Amino acid sequence: MPFPVDGRWIEATQRKLGVVFPASFAIAMSKANGGAVDSDIDTWELFPFYDQNDKKRIQRTCNSICRETKSAREGWYGFPETAVAIGKNGGGDLLVLLPEPTDSTALRHSVYWWDHETGETYKLADDFADLSKD
Repeated sequence: MPFPVDGRWIEATQRKLGVVFPASFAIAMSKANGGAVDSDIDTWELFPFYDQNDKKRIQRTCNSICRETKSAREGWYGFPETAVAIGKNGGGDLLVLLPEPTDSTALRHSVYWWDHETGETYKLADDFADLSKD
């Protein structure tokens, strides 16, 4: 069950990854840290921002965006090295944000699906707000 997350944990994740999340994503996650979104092709379980407010939140957010992005970059052949993993579909594919072509620190508003079998990314939505959050 997702719960709100303090902006300081979003900022900490941005600093650790060296990126800035699109406003629509950060705002949605600040209200419900985790949960799921639906797209035309699948339902995606969102990775939370790591929240260190108390032991319960640490336990519930240990599969954080930072942890899952690091795991994908190190463990998945063909995962784009600049992509940030924000969710999974349970079948190996990941929901990702990619950096702007002209600024590697700013993540695009568009949301992509990374196919673990082909290593290709496909655009799912023009903006995170276009996905239906459960």
